[in-house]
Amino acid sequence: MSSRPGNIAAKLPAPASGPAPRAGAGRIKKVVGYYRARRFHIPATFMTQTGASPSSAVADARVDATQYDYDVAIVGAGPVGLALAGWLARRGGTRALRVALIDAREPDASLDDPRALALSHGSRTLLDSIGWPADATPIERIHVSQRGCFGRTVIERDEHGVPALGYVVRYGSLVHALSAAVRASGCDWISSSIARAPRQDEHGVSLPIEAVSTQSGAQPSTQSGARSGANPADAASQRTLRTRMVINAEGGLYHEAAQTRLAAQPTRRDYRQSALVALVSVSAPQPRVAWERFTGEGPLALLPLGGPRQADYSLVWCCDPDQAARRMQLPDAQWLAELQWAFGSRMGRFERVGARAAFPLGLNALSTLTDRHIASIGNAAQTLHPVAGQGLNLGLRDAHALLDALAHHGPRPAALRAFAARRAFDRRVTISTTDMLARAFTVDFMPLAALRGLALSALDFVPPAKTALARQMIFGQRR
Repeated sequence: MSSRPGNIAAKLPAPASGPAPRAGAGRIKKVVGYYRARRFHIPATFMTQTGASPSSAVADARVDATQYDYDVAIVGAGPVGLALAGWLARRGGTRALRVALIDAREPDASLDDPRALALSHGSRTLLDSIGWPADATPIERIHVSQRGCFGRTVIERDEHGVPALGYVVRYGSLVHALSAAVRASGCDWISSSIARAPRQDEHGVSLPIEAVSTQSGAQPSTQSGARSGANPADAASQRTLRTRMVINAEGGLYHEAAQTRLAAQPTRRDYRQSALVALVSVSAPQPRVAWERFTGEGPLALLPLGGPRQADYSLVWCCDPDQAARRMQLPDAQWLAELQWAFGSRMGRFERVGARAAFPLGLNALSTLTDRHIASIGNAAQTLHPVAGQGLNLGLRDAHALLDALAHHGPRPAALRAFAARRAFDRRVTISTTDMLARAFTVDFMPLAALRGLALSALDFVPPAKTALARQMIFGQRR
């Protein structure tokens, strides 16, 4: 950390007695010059108080003299945290912000992660300015149906005037593209470090960080960009960063969600389901078509991933936790046979399955996104059921709205208040829609299945309803 004055007020002349507005203005000019000489940020309110008294000028100087390492500290270098860091560095209105990105992993730890992510076209429009993976597979059609009962609907990109309804990207590819943007920016990437419970005061946050060991044995480090303002991590295992605000972007999955750093009590719902995820190949692929198949156990999604013959698909198969545990132990042939029974033969035979994984499903949603100088975005703010693939898209909209608020208000509590107000409606609609789909299409009850079939079929006969649903999935509610 560069050396900074401990008390600016002590270095100023004592204020003269009696009213002297012009002298007050002169003292403010001295303080402004002092700040500029040392490249400190000068608040706009301070610059405009040309008629303020000397004592108020000194008070403002004392407040701004608080030593900050950063304006914004982002905790979590997943796609949402990386996107926010990249946007902050590239946005003209926020170019002067000092940004730190803190993560327990090394920067390249996720580059080989094969997991598939579903991103809407709306998310691509947000990410195009900072990084987009070259191997993304477009989705031009979404086929929605339910097993063992009538009712289906098909959503086509041509109906909505977009080049693609969405895209399927590999986690490692997306992280690689976003990491390149962050490395080229002025952001300090503090790797192999865990952020502990922050301490807030009137002016900002003290954020303890602790070094962690990695699989490769790498030491904690700070990869500094053009505006490096902090010392690189040294041999000490703990240190405390002083920042104007902390953005929590580290949420994990439903069962991994750490206790929130905010005072808000989250809404929690255990769906009593697990998601089986795997890469599968089919004999009769339909390129650029995504499938959502509702079964009595839960939704089953197949997302196109390209590959030889365009035959590779990312599978998300939601089912009872006991069934998921049993299926994890099955040999490949039997596992594929059960998948064939659940999905049907619309793409021929399931020929191959790769490595499998399973994780429990549930809803976590904070009632408020902010607490004074701290905000939560992405999975730190909400974890959703994977039906309709809205979790990451909602998180990216969180991050972009926060970017806009910071551009308008700077790193102050007013920015976080504006951000929370702007995100309220989109979060409410997306979370409630996803929650409704997760619960309504899981109950294995024939009369309810018939109602679901009617609802799906009705979408094809009520174009405005179909358009509203599609545009919510593509763009969300942006305000």
